[in-house]
Amino acid sequence: MTAAEPIDLLLPKAIQPSVIEALSGAFRLHRLDEAQGRDAFLGEIGPRIRGIAAASQAPVDAEFLARLPALEVIASFGVGYDTIDVAAAAERGIVVTHTPGVLDEEVADLALGLLLSTVRQIPQADRHLRDGRWPERSFRLTTTLRGRRVGILGLGRIGWAIARRLQGFGVEIAYHGRRRQEGVGYAYHPTLLGLAEAVDVLIVVAPGSAETRNLVDAAVLAALGRDGILINIARGSVVDEGALVAALKDGTILSAGLDVFAHEPQVPPELVALDQVVLLPHVGSGTHHTRAAMGQLVVDNLLSWFDGRGPLTPVPETPWKGRT
Repeated sequence: MTAAEPIDLLLPKAIQPSVIEALSGAFRLHRLDEAQGRDAFLGEIGPRIRGIAAASQAPVDAEFLARLPALEVIASFGVGYDTIDVAAAAERGIVVTHTPGVLDEEVADLALGLLLSTVRQIPQADRHLRDGRWPERSFRLTTTLRGRRVGILGLGRIGWAIARRLQGFGVEIAYHGRRRQEGVGYAYHPTLLGLAEAVDVLIVVAPGSAETRNLVDAAVLAALGRDGILINIARGSVVDEGALVAALKDGTILSAGLDVFAHEPQVPPELVALDQVVLLPHVGSGTHHTRAAMGQLVVDNLLSWFDGRGPLTPVPETPWKGRT
């Protein structure tokens, strides 16, 4: 940092300690999560704030942005940034960054683990043993990955990492996205409904946005079929949660493995009550190694911006075109 005066940075919600320590050493850090009164706090320091380090669970909407007239950059901790109103930020000339790349492999690992856990009912088998039921009877037979066709909704970085892993299982792979990707050997389906009709496992990797909200709806689930399995490691908003609960309860699909939910950390009791599903508390990138790398990229984006070098990983909606 080359500025003579400390730059005022806002932390709306607590983030991992190593990031807070690094930011505190480089900026004048203001903790909204520790403020006694939100409105009074923002009224006092809001006009001085030039940057935000945003946790993925902390909404940054247009109303919030309006209270920060000097804001230049928002560094989001996570690859998804659907909690940030990027359109409002772009209108103000505010650059938004995120943390792509550093979590791809970790999330892909989790996706495969969740798929295997769901197909082979690994958590259920674990409970069977722990509950002392094994001496009474063997655990039930499960479904298999053998002969299955797997569809990927969103063949981006994480989707590609998942596909590479799936190749080792010898399954047929297909995908749907906004457009066909050149040089890709997997079958492309121009509609999600068409993909669901062609496969019996659907892995959701699409980002959360207004465009993708409830994209996986009742019709898509019905097309997946009675032997179908849904895996979601993207955003809960991409799946119509009510339609999913109904499809699982009435046997429209076989099972689901979910790491994300529509209203986290709240999970519908109807999902929790279903024995055939596997539910995780949004832990896709949740390792010390990957969270440290994500945190460092948040710090590096802010340091780069305020050193005049521009952002390292801006989101597409707010591309970096140089200072005016």
